[in-house]
Amino acid sequence: MELTFASYNIHKAVGLDRRRDPERILAVLHEIDADVVALQEADRRFGRRASVLPKDLLDDLSDYRPVRLNHRPDSLGWHGNALLVKRGIDVIEAGVVPLPTLEPRGAVRADLLIHGKRLRVAGMHLDLSGLRRRQQIRTILSHVERCGPSCPSVLLGDFNEWSLHGGSLREFLSPWRVLAPGRSYPSRRPIAQLDRLVISPEWQVDELGVHHSALAARASDHLPVKARLVLPKK
Repeated sequence: MELTFASYNIHKAVGLDRRRDPERILAVLHEIDADVVALQEADRRFGRRASVLPKDLLDDLSDYRPVRLNHRPDSLGWHGNALLVKRGIDVIEAGVVPLPTLEPRGAVRADLLIHGKRLRVAGMHLDLSGLRRRQQIRTILSHVERCGPSCPSVLLGDFNEWSLHGGSLREFLSPWRVLAPGRSYPSRRPIAQLDRLVISPEWQVDELGVHHSALAARASDHLPVKARLVLPKK
């Protein structure tokens, strides 16, 4: 089984031209064509925390549907984190992961059924503080390991970690594997690998990279990252 996973901090759909353009974000998602996408900054921060990607646009202009969390009726996700899955992928269950922090932060998790196989995905946007990031990663790992039967898992998002191999990434002990697709921030001239994926040992990596396009370079301050993963037959 081969699947493409992507992570994209969409900056509340505000591009480098300072225009909020959700259709532009959906066009970038169409370019990526991933099976599962973790979004960060997908909701407005204040008021009703409304999604910056209106549901009617998702229904009309994309092949994706959001993983519903049923916490805020106007939000796409939880503290800006959201998961999108291609239509035809079944969501077995989903939940939120409250994170230790001084500012609103959270992660989201979903168990999916794809080709009869249960998979677990968690999307996150971690803190600017290294100490908080380490605490948050420990919280997410604890949640992922106890939320249901063990299954192949993918954790992805904006880790806000500037270190290439150290810092908070040391919290991912073997057999977890940290993938660094490449420089994704800032989108115009990327210098930092803030956006990453972490996979359980069942997966093989077929393709890994940052999505560069003229549209993606304008649509957000981050470029999307993606990985083509293979789950071998046993």
